[in-house]
Amino acid sequence: MEAAKGDQLFEILSRLFALLVLTIALGGFVTLTVLSWPSIKTFGLSFMWTQTWDPVAGKFGALPFVVGTLVTSFLALLISTPFSLGTALFLAEYAPKSLKGIMGFTVELLAAIPSVIYGLWGIFFLVPLVRKMEIALSLPPYGVGAFTASLILAIMILPYATSVTEAVVSLVPEELKEGAYALGATRWEVTRYIIIPYARSGIFAGTILALGRALGETMAVTMVIGNRNEILNSIFAPTNTMASVIANEFTEATSRIYLASLVEIGLILFLITLVVNILARWITERLKVQRGGV
Repeated sequence: MEAAKGDQLFEILSRLFALLVLTIALGGFVTLTVLSWPSIKTFGLSFMWTQTWDPVAGKFGALPFVVGTLVTSFLALLISTPFSLGTALFLAEYAPKSLKGIMGFTVELLAAIPSVIYGLWGIFFLVPLVRKMEIALSLPPYGVGAFTASLILAIMILPYATSVTEAVVSLVPEELKEGAYALGATRWEVTRYIIIPYARSGIFAGTILALGRALGETMAVTMVIGNRNEILNSIFAPTNTMASVIANEFTEATSRIYLASLVEIGLILFLITLVVNILARWITERLKVQRGGV
């Protein structure tokens, strides 16, 4: 009887929590829409593909920032995914207990470092390093730019993908692995043909979690991306993301249309994040179905 009451209470609290989260999300969407309405009314859908960002002339377009956000986020994901997957597999399957504790703590520590610290490290260490590489490649020696921002983001999102992936890999049934070993499979073959296929939906979910973190990162990116309001013509060129342009120019927005345009960029970032998560959820469910559902 008490167990049934506990289950009912838990179900009620779960529904209330879900309703609260939904209310907050809808409230944020409505607030952003209302505040950005002057920009939406003035520029319409052309705001999405207009390249000009000129506060003096009152002309605003979000395309450079959308491109900058997507390029830096996906490039960071491309850089970090092999490391996060390799680290997670090593911690879950290969690392001795003594080393696993130290490495696990170090990975988690990366998530606890404030983004401004990453930004300062990027300015004083990473930017000179990238500048030397650009000189060696006969490129303009900016140092700052989309590539530098992507490197910072890759380090920042690494612990999120690693933690989720390690947790999922640890859930692979021992019977499956022992059966493969009994049939003569090597450790690498078990990892490749048993662990990764079984855990692929969780691995993908961790990757998307890291992508969501990268899309909204502000301070560290703002400090190393170069803050140029133009579409980049190279991954080494300075640019801006949606989050960084809001951080840079929000306090300078004196006109109503200027402020509304910045808020609309925030609305677009909100919608992009929402679409990415919906697609990720759909793909994750498809992967579960293909695997047999776990």
